[in-house]
Amino acid sequence: MRFWNEKAVWLTFMLSICCSTARTLEKLLRAKNVIFPSLINPSSYCCIRKLSYVNVYMKWKKDPSYDSIETIFRSPELKSLISLKNCISQAPSGCIPISDVSKRGKELGVPVKVAKFMRLYPSVFEEFVGPQYNLPWFRLTPEAIKIDVEEKAIYEDCRSDLQLRLKKLILMTREKRLPLRIIQGVQWYLGLPDGFLKNPEKNLDGSFRFVEMEDGDRALAVDCGEKMLSTLQKNLVGRGMCNGGWMEPIPFPLFPSRGLRLKTKISAWLDEFQKLPYVSPYEDFSHLNPDSDIAEKRVVGALHELLSLFVEHAAERKRLLCLKKYLGFPQKFHKAFERHPHMFYLSLKAHTCTAILKEAYNDAAAIERHPLFTLRKKYIELMTDSDRILKQRRLNKNLIYGQNADSISDINSEYRDEMAL
Repeated sequence: MRFWNEKAVWLTFMLSICCSTARTLEKLLRAKNVIFPSLINPSSYCCIRKLSYVNVYMKWKKDPSYDSIETIFRSPELKSLISLKNCISQAPSGCIPISDVSKRGKELGVPVKVAKFMRLYPSVFEEFVGPQYNLPWFRLTPEAIKIDVEEKAIYEDCRSDLQLRLKKLILMTREKRLPLRIIQGVQWYLGLPDGFLKNPEKNLDGSFRFVEMEDGDRALAVDCGEKMLSTLQKNLVGRGMCNGGWMEPIPFPLFPSRGLRLKTKISAWLDEFQKLPYVSPYEDFSHLNPDSDIAEKRVVGALHELLSLFVEHAAERKRLLCLKKYLGFPQKFHKAFERHPHMFYLSLKAHTCTAILKEAYNDAAAIERHPLFTLRKKYIELMTDSDRILKQRRLNKNLIYGQNADSISDINSEYRDEMAL
């Protein structure tokens, strides 16, 4: 009798453990959004998503074709060069003394002394002695003046396009507003000229308005009643492959680098990831579980759209951190670049990490090239020409020095002969 009582107690204990484990497992699976029959009530079902694999580690693979894009990697020095060019072109006389900009190096983003930087680009900046105190003055070369005139014409013709890019960036935020300091931090990527926000009557339409944020920052907000489609949705609508509806299972365009192979389990996860519903970066995402694959797809889609808005379709990864709070990105959203190497390429050139959208450089029809992209290439050609000019100057200097050294050697030889006689 005692044996049967102990057995009954043991069975009761094991049954309670099984029931508790079943309830815990059910809660866990329900939190992970799995399609499963209820363990407690077999007649009930829950329709949610599969287990995620978002914490995957992808091995980085170098791709020289992306590392050699000069418009991306000479962008920091080009930005400083254009800022100095604007200082000269806006001067009434078309030339300035070095004292006007020598103390503004940090403001203009010049990494060295301003005079030294300007002398590095003789095909852009022409140096001459000023009318007073023999100070060095600088003016633009004829080639630089020609490109500057073309640049101003592009800004006039593309004002509506620049407004749309800025509007889309603001509409991607949670509250449809963005601090001015954040906009100024990415205005080079968007193609906005210096002083774009200082003249709102000319550069902004009626859908923009300035507001004050809770922390005291001045921000730019957008009131837009029309539905905004992402670049990915617009391309598929144009091909008749989707209707731009909500939560459609839209796959991302993939462009694998040569020699980059994914593990089988990662490849299987990517196939399932492509079949998940696409959440547009302009739609509300507050209902999404931040730990789910759908939330991951929303982050990837937002990064795809963000880089699509940029002129070079690339940006330094650290520069995007300021947008994390306003675009609703998770704490380690930058790892999405690493987990999706078929969409993004991370370049480690020039001692920085640059995220590049592969689609922009592999499918010319997907994302239209902005006129500013071609214009910046012309400036970079002038910068390359400056390298050639400086190299030629060094060669001429060495040649002259060598000739002088030969003549001095001849004089010394004749002197030694005379002394011998």
